Amino acid sequence: MEIAGNITVKFKETPKPVAEKPLKEVKHIVAVYSGKGGVGKSTIAANLAVAMSNLGFSVGLLDADIYGPSIPKMFGVEDSHPTVETVDGREVIQPVVQYGIKVLSIGFFVDQSNALVWRGPMAGNALKQLINDTAWGELDYLFIDMPPGTGDIHLTLVQTVDLSGVIIVGTPQEVALADVRKGVNMFMNDKINVRVLGVVENMAWFTPAELPDNKYYIFRKEGCKRLAEEMKVPLLGQIPLVQSVCESGDAGSPIALNPESPLTAAFEALARNVNQLLE
Repeated sequence: MEIAGNITVKFKETPKPVAEKPLKEVKHIVAVYSGKGGVGKSTIAANLAVAMSNLGFSVGLLDADIYGPSIPKMFGVEDSHPTVETVDGREVIQPVVQYGIKVLSIGFFVDQSNALVWRGPMAGNALKQLINDTAWGELDYLFIDMPPGTGDIHLTLVQTVDLSGVIIVGTPQEVALADVRKGVNMFMNDKINVRVLGVVENMAWFTPAELPDNKYYIFRKEGCKRLAEEMKVPLLGQIPLVQSVCESGDAGSPIALNPESPLTAAFEALARNVNQLLE
């Protein structure tokens, strides 16, 4: 690829390893991805995991956002310390169980008040260890909250586990849709070749608590829906921007735990759509 003048960049293809992949006891491994930060990817991952558990499935959630882990905060387990046990002569990490969900994050092992300054290979090795050296056990679903963007962590993940598919999270405005499009194209690329289960449009509209039937399209209307139709992938759900979602996440109690919240129904509908695609 020519960049400028006579300067060129050659990309070296990294083949997938032929070794047997881990997590054979997990029925479905689903990545939750966004092309850019700030679109609510971790909020979607956390509430989707809770919603799938609400439907009676056994669920795990791996926070693979090595540089910006937020799942411990959202599940109220920031001070938890996973134990390490010896099983069949091998040391394995026991994930934290919160709200019936097995949760693991790099945030459990580092000081979250300090920036994590790691090069790509080091971050990739940490992710492999969280996957390979954890006693996940039998699960119907393991959701993986991926970091935004495209890079080493994403390649490491698709080379390490057999993903059942990926969910791509975006918001309706054009500047965000460009990254959604790149994400869809990345996973559909022949070298990655991971099934795109569909797109979730987060912050689809704003609904104030005092006017629950009103919709205000702050970030434009149905951008992800149009993009999904254009790229021929399913629109899995549209999640409104509601103040209680933020408040619940900050309090360590995902909104999908609240049976009285209308957002719970939205996340459970999303979970049903995902499960229907993978049945």
